[in-house]
Amino acid sequence: MREAHPIEREVGMEYYVSDADGIGGELRVAPEDFRVRELEAFDAAPVDADPGAYANLVVRATLRGWDTNDFAVRLSDALGISRERISWAGTKDKHAITTQLFTVRGGDPDDLPEVRDADVEVVGRAGRDISFGDLAGNAFGIRVRDAQNPESVGEITEQLREFGGVESNDGDDSNDDAPVVGVPNYFGQQRFGSRRPVTHVVGLHVVRGEWREAVLSYVGNPHENEPEETRKARTVVDEEADSADPDWHRALDRMPGYLRYERSMLHRLDEDGAESGDDWRHALEAVPSNLQRLFVNAAQSYAFNRILSERLRRGIPFDKPVEGDIACFADRDAPEGLFRPDTDRLQAVTGRRVDIVGKHCERGRAFVTAPLVGTETELGEGEPGQIERKILSELDLEQSDFDLPGNFESTGTRRAILVRTRMEIEERPLDFEFSLPSGSYATAVMREYTKSGPLDL
Repeated sequence: MREAHPIEREVGMEYYVSDADGIGGELRVAPEDFRVRELEAFDAAPVDADPGAYANLVVRATLRGWDTNDFAVRLSDALGISRERISWAGTKDKHAITTQLFTVRGGDPDDLPEVRDADVEVVGRAGRDISFGDLAGNAFGIRVRDAQNPESVGEITEQLREFGGVESNDGDDSNDDAPVVGVPNYFGQQRFGSRRPVTHVVGLHVVRGEWREAVLSYVGNPHENEPEETRKARTVVDEEADSADPDWHRALDRMPGYLRYERSMLHRLDEDGAESGDDWRHALEAVPSNLQRLFVNAAQSYAFNRILSERLRRGIPFDKPVEGDIACFADRDAPEGLFRPDTDRLQAVTGRRVDIVGKHCERGRAFVTAPLVGTETELGEGEPGQIERKILSELDLEQSDFDLPGNFESTGTRRAILVRTRMEIEERPLDFEFSLPSGSYATAVMREYTKSGPLDL
C-alpha cells in the first residue's frame, strides 16, 4: 500500500491499494480519449405515443466537447423554451465524448435543431422528466497516451483483482475473460475541486454553523494552482476580512467576472454588511441551491474518504465484512455486468452473520458500507463503528449538526466502500474499458493505474 499524491491526501484519499509503479501517461489529450456512455434505467414509449399522456420527448445525444449544462442551454435556446423544460440524469464533463438521454417537456421531434458537435437521436416519449435516479451507471472508454511504464498494467490489475475479492462471475457471462478488479470507492477530486480543493472545507464550516468562515473559505483563501489574477483577488478578500472596517466593494471590484459565485456572495456582503451570522449565511445562499447542497455533500464525502483511509491503514478488508459492519445488498435490477449496490437494503453484520454476509460479498451480491453522515445515518459497531466515530470526533462533527436550514440540511445515507468492475484493457494503444455504478468515479480506478496527480487525471 503506497501513500497517495499530496493533493489527494488533502481530501482524505491517503493511499493507493496497488503497490506497483504507476504507468504515468496523459489522459484527455483529445475528447476522444475519454468516452462516457450512460447506462440508464429509464423506459420510453414509442415516439408516436399520445403526447397528452407522454408529454416528454426522449432523445439520446452524443456530445463532443459539450458540458451537459451548456448543451441544455444551447438546446433550449434553439427551441425557444425555458431551460427548465430540459432534464437529464447525469452531468458530464466537456473534455470528453459523452452519450446520454435528455427529456424535453412538450417537445416535438420535428422541432429538434442541429447543434454543432452533437448527434441527437429521437428515442421515444415519456410521461415524466428523466432524473438522477434513472442513472444506473456509466460505461467508460479511456485512452492513456505516452505511458512511461506500460509494463506495470498487468501487475496493477492483478493487485486490484485481489483487492476486489470476487470469488466467481456468479452467472454474469459478460466477457468472462476480463478480470473483475476492485478499488476503494473514494469520492474523486472533482467532488472537492481539482485545482483548489476547498468545497469540503466550506461544507465543514457550514455544518459547524461557522457561516463567516464558510464564505471566506470560498471567496478568499487563494490556492497556488489558481491563475495569478484569481489569487490576487482572493488575497484582497482576505485583507478586507482581517481589517477593522471591511470594504467589500473594493473586494468585489477586484474579483474577476468569471468567478460569478464569488461575486454574488461579495455583492450581498457589500449590500447587507456582515454584522451577524445571518448576514454571512445570506451571502452563502447567493449561490444556486445545488451548490449549497454540494458544500454539505463534500463535507460528508471528505469524512467518508477519511473513514476508508483509516480502514486501509488498519488493514481491515474491503471485500468482506467484519463484525460491526453494515452491509447492503446488490441491486437486483442493475444492468448486466454492473456491480451496483442498493443502499436502501441494509444489514447489520453481527458476529453470527459475518460468514454468510461474507459469502454474499465474495459473489458480488452484497457490499460493505460506510456512512455519508447525516441526521438519520446508522453508524456501525465494533471496530468499523469505532473508526466512524473517531473520524467524526476529529472533524468536530455530530450527526445532529446536519439539522440545518434550507438546502444545507442532510439526513445522510450509507455508501459501498468498494467499487468493482470488469476491466478490459488493450495495450496498443493503451485503452481501458469498464463500467461503474452511478456515483462512483472513473478517476478512483485510473489513479491506481497512472499514480498521477489529480490535475493529470
